[in-house]
Amino acid sequence: MSTILIVDDEQPIRNMVSFALGRVGFTLREAADAEQAYAEIDQHRPELILMDWMLPGVSGLDIVRRLQRDTSTQDIPVIMLTAKAEESDKINGFKAGIDDYISKPFSPAELIARIQAVLRRTQQSQSREILEFEQLSLDPLSHRVTVNDVELEFGPTEFRLLKFFMQHPDRVYSREQLLDNAWGRNVYVEERTVDVHILRLRKVLSPYGLEHYIQTVRGAGYRFSPST
Repeated sequence: MSTILIVDDEQPIRNMVSFALGRVGFTLREAADAEQAYAEIDQHRPELILMDWMLPGVSGLDIVRRLQRDTSTQDIPVIMLTAKAEESDKINGFKAGIDDYISKPFSPAELIARIQAVLRRTQQSQSREILEFEQLSLDPLSHRVTVNDVELEFGPTEFRLLKFFMQHPDRVYSREQLLDNAWGRNVYVEERTVDVHILRLRKVLSPYGLEHYIQTVRGAGYRFSPST
């Protein structure tokens, strides 16, 4: 069943939503502010986010805008939960990139119905485009990578990095660009972290003779290319 992230600073709301969604089989992750939300999204990528508008510090709307600017998170659907029910608020929410809008207070039954509707729409609209280069295949929806039908074991960061590479073959990306696109702009890590994950990618591909797909471009960064 889908993993849902709720970002809300009110513990009673999170408890109510957790109980309601748990009864119908959803896995729920929780965050009380922007910092916790970014960490949860990076470590446990959700299929959908329930976002409170009024959060301490950074607002839910600003979080949505940042997620939309990031290629690694812009396809995660967001339902805004808020007491702000003016038409102008709803318009601003949809302009920011939310998929639905629920005014507080709301019933658990309505919430579940809205979640299921948004998941159906997004799953239907998302192209199940299999990324393939020779014998290497990556399925973005099932999060599976195979070589000649043999499934490879990748961590979530290596998967995002390989997916980004395969979506943009034969282009050189700096470490900074790879951090922004595979890790997200909200994650603050050293640029050399990219080198570590590149080594891990090559290690997994090496038994199949595909480690040369990940090419080092001296002084510039890295490139994905099946050509030698």
